[in-house]
Amino acid sequence: MRGGAEVLVDGLHKALEQAGHGVELVTIPFKWYPRSQLQAQALTWRSLELDRAGGRPVDLVICTKYPSWAVRHPRKVVWLVHQHRQAYDWYGTALTDFGVSEEDRRARRVILETDATGLGEAERIYTISKNVAGRLARFNGLTGHSLYPPTHHDRYHNSGYGDYIFTISRLDSAKRVHLLLEALKKTRSPVRAVIAGSGPEEAALKARAVAMGLQGRVEFTGRISDDEAVRLYAGSLAVYYAPVDEDYGYVTVEAMRSSKPVLTTPDSGGVLEFVRDGENGYICPAPAEFALRMDRLYEDSGRELAARLGQAGLVTSQLVPGWPEVVRVLTGSR
Repeated sequence: MRGGAEVLVDGLHKALEQAGHGVELVTIPFKWYPRSQLQAQALTWRSLELDRAGGRPVDLVICTKYPSWAVRHPRKVVWLVHQHRQAYDWYGTALTDFGVSEEDRRARRVILETDATGLGEAERIYTISKNVAGRLARFNGLTGHSLYPPTHHDRYHNSGYGDYIFTISRLDSAKRVHLLLEALKKTRSPVRAVIAGSGPEEAALKARAVAMGLQGRVEFTGRISDDEAVRLYAGSLAVYYAPVDEDYGYVTVEAMRSSKPVLTTPDSGGVLEFVRDGENGYICPAPAEFALRMDRLYEDSGRELAARLGQAGLVTSQLVPGWPEVVRVLTGSR
């Protein structure tokens, strides 16, 4: 699988090389089953000797996600994408796969202890959002400084405001794409939805759209290329993105770089660090309110409202630094 964490690492690797640094990407396939593998993974990272590589000293190790920060190095910096959320904020909810068995409780303890040791050793901790920094403080008592990840390319643009709401994500329950379908059902206008991505909820969402009589108004594209995503962002009326307590959300920034209003919910986490209700998008507590906002955008024939919100979002997106700035911060060269 490839997601936001992999996009971040690829972008950082390239940016470090462009800044003149010698870089090696260290990866170990992550296996979370059976539960004993979580401890084995942490021990594998802990056993790595990264002081030298190829006979040359390694000046800095940058860790991004569990359990890479278990690695030993005298100068370890963390750019925290997220922790193993099933053991933290998702624990005890329908989003976790951890139960109350002794095996599960033991595995969760391993995760917490690995984080306490590995993160506690870090010279500096940065997080991909204020939301992730808040979780780190709440659960681990550690301070992280937010450093937003840039998008992995700069081809986003606006080609007009069409007749569809666009969304792109992994199709699982945490992304709450079903709310977009429910909102579409309540609209009075013929506004459409284009849903990109794949995942475990894909078949259920397609069946739900048919059951709701939305076949002609919803398009499921499956996985798409970067070029196709850029095109669909560029021509959309607005972008829907309302995951449960998102870490950061590249979609928010990509939409704003495309000068599109963003539709989200009051509990979408890192998305709310960018979206301002009525200023560059809408924050809606329920499908009925989404429907009202979608109708308002669609029925504005001149698209002045969408353009105004989208232009404000383009300005907001400047909160995200460029890769040269990220490199300077992480390497401590400023």
